[in-house]
Parts: sequence; structure tokens; C-alpha cells
Amino acid sequence: MNSGSPKASLESNYLPDPSLAETSTPFLPTEFSPTDVFPSDASQTPIPPALWISPALPDSFLSVFSPPPGWRIATNLEDSAVQLYIGDERRVSTWIYALVAPFPTVTDGVSTLDLRQAWSGEGSNPFAGRPLLMDQNTLDVFSALWGVPAPGAVQIVPADQLADHAWANPPAWAIVPWETLSPRWKVLEVDGQSPMRNAFDSTGYPLAVPISISGDLTLFDQVAAKSSLSATNRDPSKLTTLILTGVTALVRATAYAMEKQGVLYPAEDIGELLRSADLTHVSNEVPFAQDCPPPNPAPGLYPFCSDPRYIDLLEYIGVDIVEMTGNHVRDWGSDALLYTMELYTQRGWPFYASGKNLEAARKPVLMESNGNRLAFIGCNKPGNNGEWATDNLPGAAPCDFDYLKTELKQLTADGYLPVMTFQYIEYSQFEPTDEQVLDFHAMADAGAVVVSGSQAHHPQTFDFTGRSFIHYGLGNLFFDQYDQEENRDAFIDRHVFYNGRYLGTDLITITFVDYARPRFMTTKERANFLATVFSASGW
Repeated sequence: MNSGSPKASLESNYLPDPSLAETSTPFLPTEFSPTDVFPSDASQTPIPPALWISPALPDSFLSVFSPPPGWRIATNLEDSAVQLYIGDERRVSTWIYALVAPFPTVTDGVSTLDLRQAWSGEGSNPFAGRPLLMDQNTLDVFSALWGVPAPGAVQIVPADQLADHAWANPPAWAIVPWETLSPRWKVLEVDGQSPMRNAFDSTGYPLAVPISISGDLTLFDQVAAKSSLSATNRDPSKLTTLILTGVTALVRATAYAMEKQGVLYPAEDIGELLRSADLTHVSNEVPFAQDCPPPNPAPGLYPFCSDPRYIDLLEYIGVDIVEMTGNHVRDWGSDALLYTMELYTQRGWPFYASGKNLEAARKPVLMESNGNRLAFIGCNKPGNNGEWATDNLPGAAPCDFDYLKTELKQLTADGYLPVMTFQYIEYSQFEPTDEQVLDFHAMADAGAVVVSGSQAHHPQTFDFTGRSFIHYGLGNLFFDQYDQEENRDAFIDRHVFYNGRYLGTDLITITFVDYARPRFMTTKERANFLATVFSASGW
């Protein structure tokens, strides 16, 4: 990126005519006077000021830009009073791009050095020897920013074919504008930064494209103030992150460890991550009960209840919404379930998929976050232990698929992004059953942008249909199945919504260190786990 005079900056970037780079004539007279644009002879028609717009600017920037009223667009630099171009001297906008790969990619990120060396046809990284995929406009943008790429370093693919091409030719990576992200992409970190995160800082991020204005200072403010300049295509006020979690059951050995180590012990390693989202979801399967006896760590002990003090753990992790599809919500009877609902209500936590009766249990929860309208709805498939609500008894919502399809279609028509969660039948395997695939896909086809299984103790695989993401089972968040090695590993899914669209998800991987506390996987553990689940997904 260049600095210095506007001429030097523009000459080092995209010029409409290469011969202009050789001229020593500045873009504007050194001593510029408004009479150069507006003649002093009042009998002459004033010449409107001219704005030159670099053809290398992002298409999505130009699609929302219009010059100030009364200005004309210059066809070349030398006829312009003000220039709008890619550069960082007088920045008026920052356009964010993302480095992406097909979703079933184990690699999580690269360095800026890796990226720039790949542009130059050098270096080694997990994608070495593979061209960076992008559409023509993205190539124009980064050629203006970084210079022309080395032969073979970049492959141009039409924007609407990029994802299909990348999936068909792994390993693959691509650069795409932020606003075009879709669920089938995995956003790769660059130097640990990802625009999918709330804490994203574009300073120093190599895919943050600076857009600047140069030229006559007396006219500069007119462009900045009176045109439709967009400051960025990634406005944090339009971004919502949702953390979706698996099984929580604060009972048996988990509760026993909480009594010995402290109520907040299970979240010691992952609490900060859970609190970092705009919305944090928990699927708490067990009611709180005032007469709940001290925990017994014996495996298989039923019925379940949790000491009301344990709700402090949910407060600590920043819960915003509670799913109540679980197979144990009525274990301690109707009064305990109603008491649990009251505890949530007192804390301002909306809950769904259980209610004081069937009608209440089936209703979705509607939420708005940073302008994104989300709807949460769920159901209990197995109906174990008489958990289902009736017209007269509290309980979990049964899976009435005709009702759910109608409701999801209506929610979508009303402008909501539906998130559908299941308490499904539990399977000790990565792969879903044929029936599970049928039911989850039916919810996505009806309009759910995310369909997620909250029942799984053994984590399960992923799927896509249309623009919807399906995760058949996340695994445990807080539960005591440490003795079952296949149940020690699990997912936390961080879903990202922007400006009324679902963009995709970050997969967070955890593993249990004992009966109560999960931690983040090591790099090696994560790579092995992701490879296993991606393979089981058929990718």
C-alpha cells in the first residue's frame, strides 16, 4: 500500500489508461482555484465538477454509491477534480473481504505472509500449489491493492459458481466479499482474525480494502458529505452471533463435581467464549427443584432434578435463551417444571419448546438482535417418561410436523430467520439415521435456516440443503458421560447472521477433562476430530 501524494498513490493503483502512469503531469493544477471549475464569466454555463471513479472499486461499493448532486463522472483522471480509488491516504470507506474454503476443510487459517506469498506464486501453506479462486472484480480490487498476481496464482471463477467449483476441487481457497458469504463456506482466519467474530478488528487485516478520495480539498467535502458513500460493507451494528449448544444436565456426577469444585466449575475453560456471543443458547434438560436431594454420582440414576443454586452457572455463561425440549423436563413433576420456567422468567430469559400447556409449549420465541429477526422453535421426538405437554399439563412440545412446517413457512414469510432444534432419538454414532435425515431436512425445506439436534450425547454429522445448515447432533455441553469415551468430544456452534441473512457457522470443538468440565481441543485433537466428522458426513 502506497502513501504520499495523491498522484503517487493513484499511479500505483488501478489506472484506466496505462500511459497515464508515465506522465509527469499532475492530476490537478498545483494552484487550484474554484474558477477552474466554475468560470468567473457569469454569462458562461458553469462546468460541473467531475469525479473520477476507479474501475477497480468493489462492485458492491459502486452499487450503493452515487456522486453528489450536480457532479459529473470523469472518463479520465486528468479531467477530474476529485478521485475515488483504492488507497489509504484519505480513507472514506473500508470494504471487507473474507478468505474462505469449502466447509469440510480442516485447516482453520493462514498468515498474512502465507496469503501474500501465494499471490506472488511463492511460499508453502496448506493450500500450496492451489490457485486463489475469485471473481473478476475481486481480482481487480486486489490487483489494485497488491499488484498483479503471479501467473497461475489466481483462478477467475464467476461469483455464482465459486462455491460449487471449490467443493468440486479440494483443497481449495477463495477470496469473496463479506456480504456474499453463504453457509457452505468456512471462513478462514488470517493471523487469527476472522470477520465472523464479534471481536474482529479490521486494523491490519489484509483483506480490509481501503477506499480513499484525493484531489481538490475545496470540493472534497462535497463528495464525502453529499454522496452516498458507504463506510463499510461490514457494519457491526448489523451483525448477530448466536452460540448454539448441546446437552446440559446438571445432575449426577456433574452436580457432584459442582458441589466439590464450585457451581461455576464446569465453565472455567469455556465460559468466556459462551459469553462472547450476542445470543447464547442452552438446552437445559433438567428442572430445578427446591426439594432436590444432594447429587448422587451413580450412573443411570433417575429421576433428575437440579439444585436451584446451579442456575448461577447459566447466569455465568451469559445465557440469553433456554431450550426446553429435553427428555427430563418433567422428571420431578409439574410443579418443578413450572418453578423452573418461573426462574427463567425472573431472569428475563425466554424459553421455548416447553410450556404450561401444549399451546404454550408449541409457540416459537421471537427475538431481534442488531436488526436480525430470529425465531426459535423446537420439539421433543421420543416423548420419554411422559415429557410431552397436554392441554392441561405442562411439558415439552411433541413433534407435530404438519404444525411445524406451517409455522416455519409463516415465520419465514414474516421476515424471521427460524432456528429449529430437536430433542431427537439418541444414537451412539456419528451418522444420522434415514428417519433423522428425513425429519431434519423437512424442517430446513419448510424455512429453518438452522436445524440442530440438541439430544446427542455422541456428536453427529452435518448437512446442507438450499441455504440451510443442518447439524444432526452437537454432543454434551455440561453432562457426566466421561466414562463413555465416544461422548467426551462435542461441538459448540457459533452461527452468524448479518443484515437479515444467515451467513454460516464457526465450529468450536471441546473435549471433557472429567465428569463436569469441558475444555477447548488442542490443534491436533481438533484436526483429528474434524476430519473424522467430515468423513462421516460423506465429504
